[in-house]
Amino acid sequence: MLGVVLMIVAAGLNALASVLQRRAARDEPESRSFSLRMFLDLVRRPAWVLGILSMLTGFLLHAVSISVSRIALVQPLLVVELPFTLLLASWMFTLHLGRRDWTAVVLQTVGLGALVGCLSPTGGDPGAVPVSTWAWGIGLTAGGVLILVLLGYRARHEHRAAFLGVATGAAFGLNSSLIAGVGASVGHGGSLFTTWQTYAVAVVGPASFFLLQNALEGGSLVASQPGFTLTNPAVSVAWGLAVFNEQGRTGWFLVGAIAGALLVGAGTVLLARSPLLDPDASNEDEGSGAARSSPVADRRR
Repeated sequence: MLGVVLMIVAAGLNALASVLQRRAARDEPESRSFSLRMFLDLVRRPAWVLGILSMLTGFLLHAVSISVSRIALVQPLLVVELPFTLLLASWMFTLHLGRRDWTAVVLQTVGLGALVGCLSPTGGDPGAVPVSTWAWGIGLTAGGVLILVLLGYRARHEHRAAFLGVATGAAFGLNSSLIAGVGASVGHGGSLFTTWQTYAVAVVGPASFFLLQNALEGGSLVASQPGFTLTNPAVSVAWGLAVFNEQGRTGWFLVGAIAGALLVGAGTVLLARSPLLDPDASNEDEGSGAARSSPVADRRR
């Protein structure tokens, strides 16, 4: 239960971080993508710094949650980050949630309850996984992230944000799996500084953060957030079941888990289309009735 509560709080902090960082990064020109100059500019913006502090706090709570619970159980709870993001965006830009938004939130909530309740994984031990299995899992995940990064680098505007959002989610999912390995190793009597996963986290964590900043800079939250929100827990659950040997319930419970996952996906896609996730469109609505801007408008200044 503690792991569930900590993961939900971490999702809320991640949502706050996304809104604040996107607000700071949206004015960065596309030419600064994948450059140090972009970070040097962002670090001087209070909203970005506050977003980073929120993100770090969420990361710590996330790490503790994974350490005290099974990753396939608590990681799906990260999808509540998207409705949290929507609520924060509506508050920050003084707009109201529409009927479609609330419908999407209900779909996500019901789907998430069905997915976690029906899957209810048991067993599994990241500390007992052979190094060769770790290597295969890391290689496959990293290869997928690299392909998505290359596609994002060649794309423009919202397509870039979408590809990088999925890549970021996969990278953070891998990072969460490595953190689970650290927790298991320390729980088995190992040392934090002699566990190889600790040093892998020191590499994958910053790389994931770098991808996140480029995803947020590449386009609106409408483009980047859905991929990040869904891919992160999906990769982690795959690791829990395929690599850590966690066992989910089968039979009709499996059908319920799949139905729940479909509801979560539908709610996420519907929620991601909310105009409240587009800061520029929200700002225009606060003005004198100007037409709503397209999600890519902020990238063409």
